[in-house]
Amino acid sequence: MGRHRSERAEAPEEVTSVDTDDEELEGPFDIDDFDDPAVAAVARLDLGSVLIPMPDAGQVQVELNEAGTPSAVWVVTPNGRFTIAAYAAPKSAGLWREVASELADSLRKDAPKVSIEDGPWGREVVGSGGEGAAMVRFIGVDGYRWMIRCVVNGPFERIAELTEQARDALADTVVRRGDTPLPVRTPLPVTLPEPMAAQLAAAQQQAAAQQQQAATEQQPPAQQQPPAQQEPPQPNARRSAPGSAMQQLRTITGG
Repeated sequence: MGRHRSERAEAPEEVTSVDTDDEELEGPFDIDDFDDPAVAAVARLDLGSVLIPMPDAGQVQVELNEAGTPSAVWVVTPNGRFTIAAYAAPKSAGLWREVASELADSLRKDAPKVSIEDGPWGREVVGSGGEGAAMVRFIGVDGYRWMIRCVVNGPFERIAELTEQARDALADTVVRRGDTPLPVRTPLPVTLPEPMAAQLAAAQQQAAAQQQQAATEQQPPAQQQPPAQQEPPQPNARRSAPGSAMQQLRTITGG
């Protein structure tokens, strides 16, 4: 398998350095780095545009948009959760530096403390509410015609362990960009493996049927009305909804 090292973003002088492993990271990879593309799917969760290795005890949480299609896939661990997504980008590096600056500006409107740190691939944007609160970290990597972004979200006390898990996964992630011309910042499509998609669809149908039955049983026959549309309880699926600036950053920055 031939591999090339993704271009690293140049760290600006104002970025705070953080301790990282001395081991040189080669990934994330492009699908074209593999002589046999089928090898890329081995021991990785194939989400179409990205293939992600799963950490020990990791579980999958699917976030759905208004149309009911996947908009994000989160890897949930005992330390918190992270998501890895890819976007269309120019052939030359530099998009992540621009996006990181926008993320930091947006995050300052909501997070008490925002910092930019120097990680294994360059700058990382960190938002924190302090001890006892949740933290968010954005990690980005510029590749050839793609940019990959990892969002790490977890409690202050576990963020170090969670960040290590996310970086390990990011370093072994594979991007399947495709040849279709796309505007810069366009999210590359996320598709679920067929067994997972079928399981999610069945769970949604079952939840909707249970809600309809419950609503019908609670109303007198003469006053029965069509049940109001409600969100079904989905332990492994969530629908995107407007929220705080931290929750909307994916939209603000073209994600």
